[in-house]
Amino acid sequence: MAQYTPPAFLTELLHARSPSGYEREAQEVFDRHVKPSADAYTGDALGNRIATLNPGGDPTLMFAGHMDELGLIITYVNKDGFLYFDTIGGHDRTVISGRRVIIQTEKGPVKGVTGKRAIHLMDEADRKKVPEIHEIWIDIGARSKKEALERVSIGDAATYDHEFELIHGSIGTARAFDNKVGAYVVGEALIRLAKDRKRLEARVVSVATSQEEIGVRGATGSVFSVDPQVALVVDVGHATDHPDCDNRKYGETKLSGGPMLCRGANINPKVFDGLVRAARKLKIPYQVESDPRPTGTDAKAIQVGRGGVATGVVSIPLRYMHTPSEVVDLEDVERCVKLFVEFARGVAKGDYRSW
Repeated sequence: MAQYTPPAFLTELLHARSPSGYEREAQEVFDRHVKPSADAYTGDALGNRIATLNPGGDPTLMFAGHMDELGLIITYVNKDGFLYFDTIGGHDRTVISGRRVIIQTEKGPVKGVTGKRAIHLMDEADRKKVPEIHEIWIDIGARSKKEALERVSIGDAATYDHEFELIHGSIGTARAFDNKVGAYVVGEALIRLAKDRKRLEARVVSVATSQEEIGVRGATGSVFSVDPQVALVVDVGHATDHPDCDNRKYGETKLSGGPMLCRGANINPKVFDGLVRAARKLKIPYQVESDPRPTGTDAKAIQVGRGGVATGVVSIPLRYMHTPSEVVDLEDVERCVKLFVEFARGVAKGDYRSW
């Protein structure tokens, strides 16, 4: 098998540490790669990055992918210099302990380890319990509260120290594929569309949204300022092709099976049909997932923005969501970029996808 080389833009996003509300490192990567291709480029008070192409086009087509990730926030330091924290986003408490972490501070990164009482020091009942958040701490090697607070501050954020790497061919693992791959897709799609503007009638606005993991906050603000008629949201979705996943409950979607196109209450049917046409034209594999209610993505805010937005959701298949070692096939990411580009080129003037 030939060695797979991941795109530099995506790799840099995956290495960026950007918990919700602390997205600076991801913002800087998006700025560096996307701003040169945009006709207009701005940030906003929520930390979104908004890149516009073909500003005189009609309709306005919004691409949205969130750049924030899960994190930890320092809440207390005890007298011995151990740090206590709360979670940013939806963590699985069974995988927090025993992790290397990096804390973002004003003075630079500080490394630490999440600790808890060792199994040897537990009785049988304690061994069966999942520790509460306040029963886990971060050890930065400090000997006192004073020493710890010389290096970190209350309110500093931390991420797991699990970096991106390929494990086989184009299949990789990272702590935050959710949703750096989505931010990459919306940015890279705009970059490619900018190279052939003559084929574009729509005004395209790519938004790397902030604070999705704590309530789709960036999307809520940006849909108001962008004022789109049509929108595509990209996030990760559950690949259900691993052991201990009941397809009767969660459907059947596979890693490497192509982008997942959502159908359901959050989805405009004409946008869905357009995505299917684009995938078939490109001859790329795709999968259909269903959702009977507003999806747990930026789409639930964008769909009801202003007077309503014709919205579609595309998900990149992912295993082990919200763990430090998520797994994605980067070929699925590339297929998603191509799908967004083709969809944009198929949007005709005045086509608002009303139904």
